[in-house]
Amino acid sequence: MDFDLSAEQQQVWALARDFCDAEVAPRARELDRAEAFPDELLPKLFEVGFLGGPIPEEYGGMGLDYLSYGLVVEELGRTDPSIRSLVSVNVGLTALTILRWGTEEQKREWLPRLCREGLGAFGLTEPGAGSDPSSMTTGASRDGDDWIINGAKMFITNGSRGIVTIVFARTEPVGSGRGHGITAFLVPQDAPGYEGVPIKGKLGLRAGDTAEVVLRDVRVPDSARLGEVGDGLKIALSALDSGRYSLAAGATGICQAALEAAVRYADERIQFGRKISSFQLVQELLAEIYLDLEAARALYWKVAWKHMKGERHTIESSVAKTFCSEAAVRCADRAVQVHGGYGYVDEYPVAKLLRDARVLTLYEGTSQVQRLLLGRHLTGENAFT
Repeated sequence: MDFDLSAEQQQVWALARDFCDAEVAPRARELDRAEAFPDELLPKLFEVGFLGGPIPEEYGGMGLDYLSYGLVVEELGRTDPSIRSLVSVNVGLTALTILRWGTEEQKREWLPRLCREGLGAFGLTEPGAGSDPSSMTTGASRDGDDWIINGAKMFITNGSRGIVTIVFARTEPVGSGRGHGITAFLVPQDAPGYEGVPIKGKLGLRAGDTAEVVLRDVRVPDSARLGEVGDGLKIALSALDSGRYSLAAGATGICQAALEAAVRYADERIQFGRKISSFQLVQELLAEIYLDLEAARALYWKVAWKHMKGERHTIESSVAKTFCSEAAVRCADRAVQVHGGYGYVDEYPVAKLLRDARVLTLYEGTSQVQRLLLGRHLTGENAFT
């Protein structure tokens, strides 16, 4: 599907592919086994510019168009979804949100650092508030020119290894205030009272930093408020448009990796005196992976084209996120089936692909929530209330 790409986009894709093959892929298995954060790789990601891909050059980014950014994320997803996760949260959920909603001072303070120095996190989910962010209990109260934040967030990517977290907190009681009374704040991770506790024992994305964030009397100035008081939920939902796009692109990378691994193994494996790639049912598995891959790539590219034309793409991002995440699970599962027993151990990459793919249907809106959003779009009826 590269026939519509400009020469510059093709160059970016090739750069991303070469970098990921040389720097990301060789580390993926050992980082996964050790559940180790990629300390040695992070400076190289900053150096090549991937952590600031679509951010304008005036703020320290590469100034990539939205599709080029998606191509970078796809390659990261192909070689190590853990690394894709930390990049797409830093860019799609954090930096792009600051770019859209931040003051000029906030952009100057944080964007160059997120592009070249440290990671950003997106603190929306709570232990008791996942699919329903309006039920969050983290609160922020005024104290003169400051805000004092108390509460907890759960499953926060980059939450313990970053430099700033966008924390969403209730500034009005439940049922009062606009936008459910939720406001967004830029909270430095070295602020007194901020604690990020890494979560270990994950099924997949083991090299990424996933944390529980505890906020105990964290004091930030009003200048750290992102957007207006009460605009937090609006900001969060707009950020998820970008986050779901990033996730869809990364999921497409998993589909690509599953196809490559399955075709390679089928061409090498001999049974009944011939390559298993000559068996009809194995070819069916390969064809199904390919069909999902092509459809997934087309869907996230559609989001990119709408974004670059300045058009809203909330529904398209939801469609892409839902299909691509579920396609990644299907493709990885089929790749395991092609490998047979060898697909069940990490001598081959497909077991890791399946583990990494599974969470994609859960975060940034579960598949079930996405279907309710699409149902509301189609019927005008709100199943959430």
